[in-house]
Amino acid sequence: MTDDIMSLRAQLENSPDADFLREMIGFAAHRLMELEAEGLTGAPLGERSPDRRVQRNGYRDRAWETRAGTVELRIPKLRKGSYFPSFLEPRRMAEKALTAVIQEAYIQGISTRSVDDLVKAMGMTGISKSQVSRLCEEIDGRVKAFLERPLEGDWPYLWIDATYVKVRQAGRIVSVAVIIAVGVNADGRREVLGMDIGPSEAETFWTAFLRKLTRRGLRGVKLVISDAHEGIKAAVAKVLNASWQRCRVHFMRNALAHAGKSGRRVVSAFIATAFAQDDAEAARAQWRRVADQLRPKLPKLAAFLDEAEADVLAYMTFPKDHRAKIHSTNPLERVNGEVRRRTDVPRAGLRPPEGRLGIFPNEDAITRLVGAILLEQNDEWAVQRARYMTLETMAPLSDDPIVSLPALAG
Repeated sequence: MTDDIMSLRAQLENSPDADFLREMIGFAAHRLMELEAEGLTGAPLGERSPDRRVQRNGYRDRAWETRAGTVELRIPKLRKGSYFPSFLEPRRMAEKALTAVIQEAYIQGISTRSVDDLVKAMGMTGISKSQVSRLCEEIDGRVKAFLERPLEGDWPYLWIDATYVKVRQAGRIVSVAVIIAVGVNADGRREVLGMDIGPSEAETFWTAFLRKLTRRGLRGVKLVISDAHEGIKAAVAKVLNASWQRCRVHFMRNALAHAGKSGRRVVSAFIATAFAQDDAEAARAQWRRVADQLRPKLPKLAAFLDEAEADVLAYMTFPKDHRAKIHSTNPLERVNGEVRRRTDVPRAGLRPPEGRLGIFPNEDAITRLVGAILLEQNDEWAVQRARYMTLETMAPLSDDPIVSLPALAG
């Protein structure tokens, strides 16, 4: 069946009408993109209008694979925010990346049984090294361009986190850290900013990662949200000179470990009273009251609260409308969840291709698959009309007094 479909497609691409059909598809796609871009900017291309919200900033080229063949698209770019055509398939890149990684493992003869099962289930017979090489080159080029793109404007909020995957190195299977950064810019738009791979979450690794982001243009960071890893905290202080927020969810898990099973519910509710305060001063005062009341019976927990106060309540000094999104690394959880879904060792009872890859053949394969997942996630955020945070609530974070003062006065 697969061979028949491929044969029909090849005939269509080579038929006399294929060029005309591709031109019609390209024309329709171009008109649709221009209309969507006009809706975002508030004005037609090249026209002056008091209703214009943002300026255009040229185009970026992208190949679109259709049943009539490849259509070259010129996707409009905006000076602020981003645009992604609504008609493109958001999941196609990650599926192709997963296919490429599976094929690469298979032809190198280092695949696990789970990978062999995936190959058979996906009907990938007759795989050649040249085919895999071409597919990898196509994906790697797009992923590299995405991960190395310049970062423009200010990025007040930055979430960073790591997840671990398994890879083959010199005949051994080892775990490596895949670190991911997501930011919100001054327009309230959310984007994936970068990723990297390393042997562990050491301070030197985090420092190098953050410096790489700054070289690409990361600036204006006010708050970095992560778990309580000393390497991250030290790197943030060294490179970004920003406030650091200890993930509240991770903190609560650690705190409740000191409470005992019978007291966890009560202690959790007790600590939550500090989070319910309206401002930073009231939150700190309530935090100390909670610690003092716990001290006689749970001295270790009280000491833990004393030590963590400044880091866990850092988000309270930021706009109230943002606090639900900046007190933890939850905004990254969906991204990390998709990465884990694609890379974890298959669970018993799951049939491929619903299973997972398990072990990567090399680090390039990690970058290929995880990078493709991140690229698709970024595209999905780009097409969402609603901002992650509104312009009005972002204005007080601006270093530009013309932008920030009116908002603060309101």
